[in-house]
Amino acid sequence: MVFSSFEFLFRFLPAFLILYYLAPKKLKNVLLLSGSLVFYAIGELEYLPLLLASIAVNYLLGRMMYIEEEEAGPWQAVMLGIALTYNFGILFIYKYSGMVESLPLGISFYTFQIVAYIIDVYRKKISAEQSFIKLGTYLTMFPQLIAGPIINYCEVKEALDGRKVEFSDFENGLKLLIMGLGAKVIIADRIGILWNEIRTIGFSSISFPLAWMGAAAFSLELYFDFAGYSLMARGLGRMLGFEIPANFNFPYMARSVSEFWRRWHITLGKWFREYVYIPLGGNRKGKRRTCINLLAVWSLTALWHGAKPNYLLWGASLLCCLAAEKLFLHKILEKSRILGHLYLILIIPLTWVLFAVDDIGQLGVYFSRLFPFFGQAGVVFGNDYVEYLGQFLPLFFVGILFSTPLPAVVYKRIEKKPLGTAAIILILLLGMYYLAISTNNPFLYFNF
Repeated sequence: MVFSSFEFLFRFLPAFLILYYLAPKKLKNVLLLSGSLVFYAIGELEYLPLLLASIAVNYLLGRMMYIEEEEAGPWQAVMLGIALTYNFGILFIYKYSGMVESLPLGISFYTFQIVAYIIDVYRKKISAEQSFIKLGTYLTMFPQLIAGPIINYCEVKEALDGRKVEFSDFENGLKLLIMGLGAKVIIADRIGILWNEIRTIGFSSISFPLAWMGAAAFSLELYFDFAGYSLMARGLGRMLGFEIPANFNFPYMARSVSEFWRRWHITLGKWFREYVYIPLGGNRKGKRRTCINLLAVWSLTALWHGAKPNYLLWGASLLCCLAAEKLFLHKILEKSRILGHLYLILIIPLTWVLFAVDDIGQLGVYFSRLFPFFGQAGVVFGNDYVEYLGQFLPLFFVGILFSTPLPAVVYKRIEKKPLGTAAIILILLLGMYYLAISTNNPFLYFNF
């Protein structure tokens, strides 16, 4: 079950919210945990025991590890080692070993989330949760269970202990939910049709202009798909009394790859920064050590997405950009705002092509279409792009416009006015229309 479906929007969510709002405060966590497990079971019943085991194992290990007002000793280190071995071992078996055919939904996200909890308990940043229900609710909250954002326990502990949902929370959450739905079904799914058609045609048969249009289309599709999900998650969280952190901050407005990745998938970047990069020394030990630490982080980031060669190439390409910026390129880019933006909009679509095409041979074909002037045999020049440009130009315009802060600034000014309400209603109606005429199109990051 996905957020962008009639089943979720008009069956599961209304029924759950009615029960949730009627439930007394002391039962809200029980109801949220139960509802989240039902939500997960509808889509992945066979892997529900795996999710329950993650709660139980980490609850027990966290309790066994934590001792108040004492420094972490050998016992705590052993418990931490067992917890990390269990969590990452399960992730390895299901995602990388090839021993199982299907990937449990959300396993990468909820594994990182519970590992953050365990490490914070070991560091005594937080105390071990005494309530199994609260820890289970933290890990399984259906708004962010499948594809994040990744939440640290300290960010929701107060709300888990007790929360009161006001009508304004419901209203503001509903607006975010509708905006996220619009980003997914009005922009991402529609412009994604171009990328799907290019894959169907075959990379060897497309022209140089169409190849670049395809790279741009996938870049926008991935952004609005994932940002749309994250926005819906934030809206649902707010409707339930939780403040889920933002996961995107207009990344295509960045002027360097470094800045782009501070704005894209913010909670994953924060996780790697806090639990890998900084413990390794960050940028405090010179440029050479910084580059080594970046290598570690981006190798793990690539592996987090998958073990296929294209993900490793994707991670390597980003690492090269980041290292070059750290060493010398940033000084050049910061001299000109225009130069920085041009650099970014050229580089990022190329990296997304590496991300999108998992066949290395076909990846080579696609790059030969992107750069035909290198003299590759059989390069196709033609006017196949003309028809697609006429069909998708409005979507490119809308996608580029909403990649900037301008619509958000305008909406902020009209939000409390009738025009703001009309805008939300229009997005909702368009979203319902495209849901009705389209086939099932799950969020792209469900694959991770």
